[in-house]
Amino acid sequence: MLPEQKLEALVARHAQLEHELSSGVGGEAYVKLSREFAELAPVVEAVRSFRAAEKEIKDLDALANDPATDPEMKRMAAAERRALEDKRLDLEHKLRLALIPKDAMDDHNAILEIRAGTGGDEAALFAGDLFRMYERYAALQGWKTDIVSLSEGTKGGFKEIVAEVSGRGVFAKLKFESGVHRVQRVPDTEASGRIHTSAATVAVLPEVEDVDIEIKDSDLKIDTMRAQGAGGQHVNKTESAIRVTHLPSGIVVFVQEERSQHKNKAKAMSYLRSKLYEAERSKLDAERAAERKGQIGSGDRSERIRTYNFPQGRVTDHRINLTMHKLPQVMEGDALGEVIDALVTEHQAALLAAEGD
Repeated sequence: MLPEQKLEALVARHAQLEHELSSGVGGEAYVKLSREFAELAPVVEAVRSFRAAEKEIKDLDALANDPATDPEMKRMAAAERRALEDKRLDLEHKLRLALIPKDAMDDHNAILEIRAGTGGDEAALFAGDLFRMYERYAALQGWKTDIVSLSEGTKGGFKEIVAEVSGRGVFAKLKFESGVHRVQRVPDTEASGRIHTSAATVAVLPEVEDVDIEIKDSDLKIDTMRAQGAGGQHVNKTESAIRVTHLPSGIVVFVQEERSQHKNKAKAMSYLRSKLYEAERSKLDAERAAERKGQIGSGDRSERIRTYNFPQGRVTDHRINLTMHKLPQVMEGDALGEVIDALVTEHQAALLAAEGD
C-alpha cells in the first residue's frame, strides 16, 4: 500500500506553494519556491491520476455488485475493471518512483571530464570519440555543450577535454557515465590489423551555484596565460586563458575557450565550485567516495564500466550486464539513451528495493 498520509502531505504542500507563488513573493525566495513547486508537480499529478483510477475501480465494483445491474452490463464492467486494474498498478509503480528521494543535484548542469587512459594515441582518439558521442547525445536532449578546456592528442582526439553540459536534468542522466570506458578496435595506425585495447576515463560532476559553496578570494591564486593546444577551431591565441588554484585544497582548474578573460574567469570559478563541491561531498560521504574511486579508477584497461567492441559492433555495460549490438548508433549518440535509461531503471529498482527494506 502507498503511504496515504505522505501523499496527502505532498498534495497539501503543492497547494501551499502555489498559493505563496501567486501572492507576489520575489527574489531568491521566488526562485527557491519555484524549484520546489516544479519538483512536486509531477508527483502530485501522479497522485491525482492514481486516485482517479482507484475511484473508477470502486465505481465499477459498485455497479457490478448492484442487483439492479443487468448481466451484460456486469460483463462490460468486469472487462473494463481488468484494464483499469492494470492501469492502476502502472500508476502505482510510477508514483512509487516519484516518491523516491531525489539526488539534490539531479536538475543541475554538469561538468564533463574525459581523459585518455592507457593506450597512447589510440586512447586519445577514443577520448575524442567519446566526447563527440556525448556532444551528439546532448544535442538530441536539447542540451548545450560548451568546451571549458582541452589538450589535443598528437594524432587527433584529446589527451583531456572538459566541457559544461547545460539543460534540464543533465546530471540526473550523465552521472551514470562516470568511470573507465574501454575500447577494442584495430587502430588506423596498425599495419598488421591487430585489435588493440585502450581506455579513457569519464567523470561527471554537478555544476553548483554560488549558494551551494563559498569560496574566499584570499584562498585563490589566479594566473593569466596564452591558450594551449595544437590550435584549430577550438583554441584561440590571445592571452585570455585562466588558471585558478584553490590554495587550501590544492585543486587547479584551467579554462581557455573564451576570448574574454572575464568569461574564462567566470567559467573557471564555476568549474572550481563543482570540483570543491564534489570533494566536500566525497569527504562527508565515505560510501560515495569509495564508489566514485571504484568508478573512475586509474584509467587502466582492467578497470571498466563499459566496453566498446568495434570488430563485433557491440557495446557492453558491465554494471548491469547489458549488451547491445548497436555500436555505431551508440557512438552517434542515438542509442546512448537506451543504455542510460537502462542504468536509470536499474538504479530506481535498487532504490525501490531499499525503500521496501
